[in-house]
Amino acid sequence: MPESAKEISKRSKSSFYYAFNLLPKAKRDAMNVIYAFCRKTDDIVDNENSNEIKLNNLNLWKEEFDKSLIGKSSDQLLLSLSKVISEFKIPHEPFYDLIKGMEMDINISRYENFEALKEYCYRVASTVGLISIEIFGYKNSNTKNFAVNLGIALQLTNILRDIKKDLESNRIYIPLDEMRMFSYSEEDLFNKKYNDNFISLVKYQVERAESFFKKASSFLSDEDRANMFPASAMQCVYYKLLKKIIDNNYDVLNKNIRVNNFEKFYLAFMVWMKHKFIFI
Repeated sequence: MPESAKEISKRSKSSFYYAFNLLPKAKRDAMNVIYAFCRKTDDIVDNENSNEIKLNNLNLWKEEFDKSLIGKSSDQLLLSLSKVISEFKIPHEPFYDLIKGMEMDINISRYENFEALKEYCYRVASTVGLISIEIFGYKNSNTKNFAVNLGIALQLTNILRDIKKDLESNRIYIPLDEMRMFSYSEEDLFNKKYNDNFISLVKYQVERAESFFKKASSFLSDEDRANMFPASAMQCVYYKLLKKIIDNNYDVLNKNIRVNNFEKFYLAFMVWMKHKFIFI
């Protein structure tokens, strides 16, 4: 029996799961479906298959998504997704952009500069934000800018956390021109060379992520703040992760820097409480 959207989300114990678990049931169920779609799309890319097979499977998934929008898919998750899209009037473009982002992960293992990386971050993370805010509900159009910038901030933080893990897949997401700027080579990175150059390089990346967190906050209006509490919870959890990287002197090569499940739940709950009792 296929795993349900709720089971996929619960099993993940991700920040995403803790952030939206306090939503009203209808919105929570919708977010479970969105997360399950993102997870299954990502799983097509993150496995041991050849790139050719991954691309083929991703194209088949996209075709099945196309069919689901007109109610003709045989995939139950995608049929559930099409109902969510219809119910909450979610634009289709972010879903296609997300799939393009997964395709980038198959075809691209290096990014020459931040502009190229930013496009990737938009496709794999900002798109999820743009989808999610349609479910959360908003009035001010600037909330879209909040979602876009927060998505980039979250993905940049993910990249820093997973530097060591990504090397195992021969992926480097730190812009190559910035590695050269700090005199830190790919060879240094694969050798997990932790030195002053590496610290300066990662510090530079952390400061950029912080700037996108700050930019995101500047776009969130008071009228939409209460509805955006799941996004704010994500922001709080990932900012905590960024601070842990700083506190560990940027040593993401030798230390597994994480926010544990208790911390995720606590931070998400505190954000929910703040929004519930201040913005009602």
